[in-house]
Amino acid sequence: MAYPERIALFPLPNVVLFPTVELPLHVFEPRYRQMIAEVGQRDGILGMVLLKGDWEPRYYGKPDLYRVGCAGRIERLVKLPDGRYNFVLRGFSEFEIIEEFGDLPYRQARVGWPAMASSDPEPSLMAALQATVLEYGGSAASEAWRVLVEQRGLAGTGLLNFLCFHLDLDAVEKQSLLEARERRAAALVEILKFRLAQRAAGSGGGQSTLLQ
Repeated sequence: MAYPERIALFPLPNVVLFPTVELPLHVFEPRYRQMIAEVGQRDGILGMVLLKGDWEPRYYGKPDLYRVGCAGRIERLVKLPDGRYNFVLRGFSEFEIIEEFGDLPYRQARVGWPAMASSDPEPSLMAALQATVLEYGGSAASEAWRVLVEQRGLAGTGLLNFLCFHLDLDAVEKQSLLEARERRAAALVEILKFRLAQRAAGSGGGQSTLLQ
């Protein structure tokens, strides 16, 4: 499937979307109402990107962004009587910003797409990830993992991306996982083992909630 060369950007300070993950969103700012109205009438593709650095003073302008984001398709779009929108954004691919355009109130960019979709991690790596997640998540993690695998049917890259999105990691850690792509499973294991080492040393890294 050919993806568009130019997409609308939705920058947020604390959300990193991953492919196959569903993200419920509520839009109320006028510029983003316009964005959703226009994108919803076209291909429904929206690029989620993380705000970078000291973004607060320039929030209503053009604060710095991380260059790698995740595109999603708008689903279950509902326009409220006052003009706000509720919808679900379902991630489908990473992208990289090549060039931004400034001819509309909301941000747009020419983007590059990966040559191919990420493949499923090796079974041995997924087994190592499972062991690390169960150690990190404590007593509730085994049941949460069973629900994800047996009831929701998640496996491979879908399961990995769900964990990257839902584990209690900070936004910059999640951004690093998004950018890791083929190394995402190994990178998540590394982050969780570092958190476990912090916990053992008494310097943070509390238990995780897998399901939100």
